[in-house]
Amino acid sequence: MAKKQVRLGQPVPDFKLPASGGGEVSLEDFRGRKVVIYFYPKNMTPACTQEACDFRDRSGQLQKEGAVVLGISGDPVKSHDRFKEKQSLPFPLLSDENHEVCTLFGVWQLKKLYGREYEGIVRSTFLIDEEGTLVKEWRGVRVKGHADQVVEAVRALQ
Repeated sequence: MAKKQVRLGQPVPDFKLPASGGGEVSLEDFRGRKVVIYFYPKNMTPACTQEACDFRDRSGQLQKEGAVVLGISGDPVKSHDRFKEKQSLPFPLLSDENHEVCTLFGVWQLKKLYGREYEGIVRSTFLIDEEGTLVKEWRGVRVKGHADQVVEAVRALQ
């Protein structure tokens, strides 16, 4: 795994992670398609559930634009399977328990909550074009309206 962080305008190194439903998913699997990767802190929490459902509700639009959605968190695959089934998510959820891909994208960071410091995922989304180049990033995402911003950015790539 590459140690340096991905940068806008640069190719994203291939990675492979365990996926909901079994097996592994590789970024290389989607070459030739636009890829929306959203990183989220934890399955079944209110904001993460809302974000997943927002992407679910827009997945048809994104597919029509030639894009695939991948959700990534540090949760284990079994947790992803339950979350995906409960929320009827039509896209894979990938498990990054070692935080290697989170580190590659620079979303594994020191966070503060109620005065307590801990490491965790900063909610972020990345858009990769058909050639595998990072073309847009949203860091420190607020969930409300975010999926619509992503759909617009995917459309703008035409």
